[in-house]
Amino acid sequence: MSETLLDVKGLSCPLPVLKANRALRGMQPGDRLRVIATDRASVADFQAFCRETGHALIAFGEDGGVLSFVIRRRPEAPATP
Repeated sequence: MSETLLDVKGLSCPLPVLKANRALRGMQPGDRLRVIATDRASVADFQAFCRETGHALIAFGEDGGVLSFVIRRRPEAPATP
């Protein structure tokens, strides 16, 4: 399992989530994406994004106005017969 860093500081909604979605598509199931952002709207955006896509928001924090999110890529959906 690996962790990738995505720095989206200075970008406003919806760009942080869109860039995170693009990054997650290229990752393996179970890999982690750490997103660093400054847009306060990102808190609600990433919560909704993870709820709707099945990715897991496993950590969130703030330090000096910089937000950090750790997202675990969802497992692949099982193949349907």
